[in-house]
Amino acid sequence: MSGDYEDDYTYGAEYGTGDADASDRGDNGASRDGGRGAERVFAALPPAQGRGFATSWWGLAWLKALEDTALDGQQLKQGRRLAREGGVGAVSVRPGRITAVVRDRDGTAYRSDVLLQQLGAGAWDRFLDMAVDRAGHIAALLDREMPPHLVEDAAGAGVDLLPGIGDLEPECTCEAWDHCPHSGALCYQVARLLDEDPFVLLLMRGREERRLLDELQVRSAARAVRAGGGGAREGADDAEREVRGVPADEAFAAAGILPPLPAPPPVPEEPGLGPSLDTEIEPAPGIDPSALEVLAADSAVRAHRMLLDALAPGHEGQPLPVGLTPRQDAVRLAADTRPEQRIGARLATGSGRQPADLDAAVRAWRYGGVAALAVLDEEWTPDPEQLERARTRLGEAWEAGERPTLRASGRARWTVTGADLQLRLDRNGRWWPYRKERGRWVPAGPADDDPAGALAGAAAGAPDAAV
Repeated sequence: MSGDYEDDYTYGAEYGTGDADASDRGDNGASRDGGRGAERVFAALPPAQGRGFATSWWGLAWLKALEDTALDGQQLKQGRRLAREGGVGAVSVRPGRITAVVRDRDGTAYRSDVLLQQLGAGAWDRFLDMAVDRAGHIAALLDREMPPHLVEDAAGAGVDLLPGIGDLEPECTCEAWDHCPHSGALCYQVARLLDEDPFVLLLMRGREERRLLDELQVRSAARAVRAGGGGAREGADDAEREVRGVPADEAFAAAGILPPLPAPPPVPEEPGLGPSLDTEIEPAPGIDPSALEVLAADSAVRAHRMLLDALAPGHEGQPLPVGLTPRQDAVRLAADTRPEQRIGARLATGSGRQPADLDAAVRAWRYGGVAALAVLDEEWTPDPEQLERARTRLGEAWEAGERPTLRASGRARWTVTGADLQLRLDRNGRWWPYRKERGRWVPAGPADDDPAGALAGAAAGAPDAAV
């Protein structure tokens, strides 16, 4: 970094965001509201088998700063292997600091941090003024690129965007004093993030994307106004046009010359991973990060399922899904997300059940959704004609001499004498097998139009849907 501007840098996230004015700081430089500035959390990336960690020149410059700083090349080699094998968890990026949990090959987890000095207010002013002077710099940032001339011009203004030797300072719970395999793995993973979005680096330097772009727009408009005359009006019109988009008549007129839309990307094989909310930042009162993680994971699963349904042949002819009651949705959420015990207890309360009863409801849901849940919870009374058809079906389902002895155990339930097995009839004439476990009846399989088939699966010990 330029020695002429050392006072324009704030070191580490614990000393505030680097953006507050001096009048807004306490003695230690932290914002008075105690905030740590913006934070972005990136889900854990898949293993990087067979590929480099950086392809952009700024991503490679990041790795060069790491490799030039570390004293032990073997430690970095181990870190590169950990990152390549997927040992780095979700990465938290905030001003002055990046954080992740990194797991050794034996599964031992360490919290690793890497600190990078933030730009001070004066340095940001010089950077913004420099970028406004050159429209190409703004265009590059909007395209998520960091061309060399942008970095060179910033350095000419006394602002070093990319880290240099010694700028990446590690902290790790393994208590190594230099870059260890865990901080090295974190840096290699961050290089992949930088490839996709240079705003990750700018956030580490102290300014998040939306604020940076807003300030560039304000300065551009102010400069146009100062220019005066028609140029000012033209610049303001261009700025207004950029904010408001393309007029509808122009877009319509261009429809005939636009190229066709590209083919949609392939559907992911699995839902995406939700973000980790296990960070140093304290949640707002009343917010449970663990519950939010469950909801985020559930949203990913549902979105993936909806996408598959939408792309399935004949989707447009399918009836709209039936809306769930809050109690039904609590069971669905427990079935889809397999939450930890504490969150499961909250879902049990939301479903109006005890935790043990929620287990049976989850099993029913996995066998047949709302219909199976109704069979578990409700006992209905068939009319005489329906009841007679059910009895006839029970009599015809087995060959002579093979029919088990059945006794009526309710208005639409028949229990096998001498066995902990039961058949339940639903309103659509389907049969659901049940098995008694620890003194309570629980679903034992999906519905079947044939009572013998339903009972055969339960009697043979059909796999538990909850597994």
